[in-house]
Amino acid sequence: MSPQDRRDFLKRSAAGVAGSTLLGGLASAAKERAAGAHDEPLPPHVATELPGVHAYAEKSIAAGEAIHFRVSSTLPYRFEVVRLAGEVDDDASDEVLVTQTVTRPDAHPVHLGSYVHVERALPAEEKLAAVTLECWVRVWRDRGRQGILTQYDSESAGIGLFVGEQGEVQVALGDGTAERDEQLVFFPGVKFGKRSWQHIVATWDGKTVTLYLDGRVAGRRSHAGIVRPGRAPLRLAAFGEKGLATGMLDGDLAMPVLYDRALSEAEVAERTKQRGLVPATGDGVLACWPLSEEDGETIADVGGAERSGRIINHATWMIGGPSFPIHWVGRYDAGYDPTRDGQRGHALRFCSDDLFDCRWPVVHTMQIPETASSGVYVGRFIYDIGGEEMRYFVTFIVRRPESRPQAPILMICSTNTWLAYNCTPFPGPVRAGLHWGAKGVEGMPHFCCYANHRAGQPTYYLGRRVPWPGAGPEDLFSPPEVNYSHLMRGELFTHRWLDGVYDDTARYEYDVVGQEDIDRDPELLKGYKTIIVNGHSEYWSTREIEGIDKYLSEGGTAIIMSGNTMFWRVSFNDDYSVMECRKYDPRIGGRGGAMIGELYHSDDKKRGSLIREAGYPEFEYIGLSCIGWDRLDRAIDYGVYYTETPDHFLFNEPEKVGLKKDETFGHAPGGGLPRAVGHEWDVRLPTLKKATHHIPQGARLPDREPEGIVTLANGIRPAGGGVFDYFTAPARTEDGISAELIYWERPQGGRVLHFGAIAIGWALSVDRRLGALVRNVLAHFDVPRQDA
Repeated sequence: MSPQDRRDFLKRSAAGVAGSTLLGGLASAAKERAAGAHDEPLPPHVATELPGVHAYAEKSIAAGEAIHFRVSSTLPYRFEVVRLAGEVDDDASDEVLVTQTVTRPDAHPVHLGSYVHVERALPAEEKLAAVTLECWVRVWRDRGRQGILTQYDSESAGIGLFVGEQGEVQVALGDGTAERDEQLVFFPGVKFGKRSWQHIVATWDGKTVTLYLDGRVAGRRSHAGIVRPGRAPLRLAAFGEKGLATGMLDGDLAMPVLYDRALSEAEVAERTKQRGLVPATGDGVLACWPLSEEDGETIADVGGAERSGRIINHATWMIGGPSFPIHWVGRYDAGYDPTRDGQRGHALRFCSDDLFDCRWPVVHTMQIPETASSGVYVGRFIYDIGGEEMRYFVTFIVRRPESRPQAPILMICSTNTWLAYNCTPFPGPVRAGLHWGAKGVEGMPHFCCYANHRAGQPTYYLGRRVPWPGAGPEDLFSPPEVNYSHLMRGELFTHRWLDGVYDDTARYEYDVVGQEDIDRDPELLKGYKTIIVNGHSEYWSTREIEGIDKYLSEGGTAIIMSGNTMFWRVSFNDDYSVMECRKYDPRIGGRGGAMIGELYHSDDKKRGSLIREAGYPEFEYIGLSCIGWDRLDRAIDYGVYYTETPDHFLFNEPEKVGLKKDETFGHAPGGGLPRAVGHEWDVRLPTLKKATHHIPQGARLPDREPEGIVTLANGIRPAGGGVFDYFTAPARTEDGISAELIYWERPQGGRVLHFGAIAIGWALSVDRRLGALVRNVLAHFDVPRQDA
């Protein structure tokens, strides 16, 4: 695009954002109620300070709505709201809507760790004549003091059961005054077993503390004196330090119970035999939490005193209790239903780094005008360290308002994948310009779909009210000399091609949404001439898949410019503040420590992990299935398409693409980078079946693919072909095929063009023949050019 053309383009773009306003100053904006705000504040909770510049906002809004930026900063900065436009990586092409300089920023901490807060505690001053603390616990971290079942604070020591500093069992029997050593009963020879269920019962009869481990006496200690609960909340999986919740448990908890009497040895043995399946009843039960909710933020007390608990920082449901032989659910056991398994039991998993909502105040609010173009926008924070410019981005999508007619094309951003890869939500300073990877601030969480919690608990949930800087426009996923991106930046190339930036013969109108927008309302697909699934669209909910299938079955069309498409299942909670994803098998990116019996989602109790194993084989919907991934740091890791059916109408109508059999496309002139077939890829079922030489016990290899699929080209990489079979076991395609480009007229309705690779937009920016093919597809899908 020439400089004059770029100026003309930006003038046209500016018309869509004129009239944008920044509402209020820092003080007034911070007081506004905004989407994403929690009505109920956290109970007092130990804070972790956070240096640097960090922020988040809504992930998707409609034009005409306000966007609210929640910011924590220890540094002055310049804040801009920017519509990304023009050439990718060219700041001069972007449209800056508003700018504000902040010289006196405010920093805000984060509050890490999940636990349960029970507001209705035991009466603080009531003398206890006897007490029993009971629970099942599976510890993931056996170092550092952690609360299990406590009404205890360092300034008002009451009762409690703890993991000690060296993994030993500790019992607290205080008198409600400040913490003293004599109020703690130590059992140094009794250790918690790591990652194995143990039944722990501590009784005190007024004179002696007896500790039971799995139904047997593990130790006795004399302890006389006054015992009072003290002025502290009841907590599960934490204790108090100077009034603040701290010492969060890294572990799983089942059937915690408090009694006002000492259980007998026979009673303890019976409770152990019950394996956490039977709630405690009868005289003396002060509180009992069966944890049978398996979703939500509240746990019920069945002890009669209505000591319900509030879960802080979400925690993890659907892990099964001590009665659940977690390995007895097979990977391919499609008939297992956790809601009908009477032996599954219930438990709640806690992580000391759990964080799903930073709860920061709104600092900047901007009203996006109703006339604003639908697209990808960012809040851009620019600041200086040592004379170097640093940048930080908050990405959000602006959707078409309901008052505006639909464009012919709906562009679906792979926002679920952007969140899944959010492994450094709190990075240190990042220099302006393209970069690969950012080091996180020490002590901050880094769990994501590719990293476990700090004590090894598999990641099953991700918060959407935290920063996601990895979805920024300057993030690479390769060395600079390769220049490849697979998240937001990688998707922008397709947007810019549709804008006519990389091809003056192409200019198309399109609306933009995120995947969660489709999950909220699958009907929003209705009426579009075509939809484009763009980039690395790896993570999908079943609502999204069913919505796409319905749209296609009613005559819709789809262009899939993605690889590794529809691979992992996700779901969302009711207010879309949390995304759930339970990945099995570390060989293919599943989480270490994840068990098959834990793969069932808390929102609907249905199977998670691989979509094809959750009852939604991707090829049945879009024609292709994933065959793997490989390195991405070398030029040879990126392949090209070899034309298979040059006489197909999509290569010839209305334009002659000009390709012969086995001629290549999807690359820069001369065959260099950018090249389309890299990173992760999809192929037809017959190709996967050829690579499949073993069918696991209980599994079924699909008999045949749907009718009507035509291969237009094969994607072949110098580094080799696909890397696993239908069941994700290691394998290689004999013919070197990594991806297949197909056209499919679905028998059930709808037409699909699927490229089977991620970097299509990247290649569109340099390959005119690939562009001609896409123009032909759009023409056959009845999509008019903007200038037509």
